[in-house]
Formats: sequence, C-alpha cells, structure tokens
Amino acid sequence: MSRAVEVVKSGRLGRLVAVVGTEMFCKPDQYFEDGPWRRQPGGGPLLINMVHEIGNLRALCGEIVAVQAFASSATRNFPVEDTVSISLRFANGVLGSFMLSDTVAAPRSWEQTTREDPVFAAYPDEDCYIVAGTDGSLAIPTMLLRFYGDPGQRSWHVPFESEILAINHADPLARQLDNFCAVIRGTEEPGVSARDGLQNVRVLEAIRRAAASGQTCVVGN
Repeated sequence: MSRAVEVVKSGRLGRLVAVVGTEMFCKPDQYFEDGPWRRQPGGGPLLINMVHEIGNLRALCGEIVAVQAFASSATRNFPVEDTVSISLRFANGVLGSFMLSDTVAAPRSWEQTTREDPVFAAYPDEDCYIVAGTDGSLAIPTMLLRFYGDPGQRSWHVPFESEILAINHADPLARQLDNFCAVIRGTEEPGVSARDGLQNVRVLEAIRRAAASGQTCVVGN
C-alpha cells in the first residue's frame, strides 16, 4: 500500500477518477462457533474488516465525504451483516465502489492477495484494488500498472503499455513496530495518526447509517 500511494502521488495515473475495492472471502463456521458474539451486530465484517479498508481507501484517494450502502444478512441469516455494497464520494471528486462479504467463495481480499500472513491461503495473481486515473490504472497488490505511452492519444482503440512495479516484501507488523519506535524517539511521523484512526471510524459509522436508512450519509469530521 505504501508503494501504491507513492505511485498515485507521483502523478503517473494522471488525475484520479475512480477506485474499485473488494474484501471478499469466506469465514469458516468454526469462526462463529468460537466467538458467538461475531453473529451479533458489531461483530460483522463492517467493524472487523471494513475499518481497515477505509484506511487504505483514504490513503490512496483522499478524504471520503459521503457514502451510500446496502447491507444484507440473507446468506447466514445472522442478526449481523455478511455482505455490504458501498459507494463512496471523495472530497477531490473521485468516486469509489467497494464490495464486502465474508461468506463468498472468492479470494479477493487483502489477506489472501498480499500474502502478508501465511495463515491464509494465498492467491498472488489476484487483486483487491484498482485505482484509475486519466493516464493510467494501478492494480493492487499485483502492482500491474497500465498506462498510455502517449497521454495525448488516450483511446480505447490504443493498446496500453504495462509494467509490474517492484516492491519490497517485508513483514508489515515489523515495519509498523519500527515506525512506532521511531515516533517515540521523535525521528519519524506516524504512518497512521490518531486522527486517521478517528476519521476511519467516522466513515464506518456513515456507512452503517447509510445501510440502515437507505440514504446518502455525509461523513463527519
């Protein structure tokens, strides 16, 4: 994600237009037997999983100002949601869509695409994000960049040029701890600030309100 943010900020994608994200995977039955609270409101994929995705979306595309959402529990029939479809509007005009489900036979999740944690089955050929701008698009985490060699000849008739961007594979928890220690020493700024954490929760609360009301909900700040 750090590398993807660098690419976006570099301008290689041109002006950002849209982002598509997915967190689609299957939590086993044992997961709910071990923790019955996960069947109840507050124990579903919105609070457990989506809050992290919001941080990713904000890092890539900026502040989220309004959301719409549909939530469903029709598959497991638990009191808590198992699937949510979300639309997002960013302050800079970017629009986004996100599909969240913890009950589908699909590997389109951060955990299963990035290979960060070996406890999960890995699918390194899959992506869970696509960020698209006027000059190019970036698939994450395969880091496949597609772009027009000549931005003046943008057209669906013109083949894209492609590049796989190099990344430095490292344990994310170790990198987070390194940053945390550096913040304590005063030599680095936090990778994610307390304000970022608060704003992620505000966006999540707006999604929950939107799903419950069927209305567009503005994100507080």
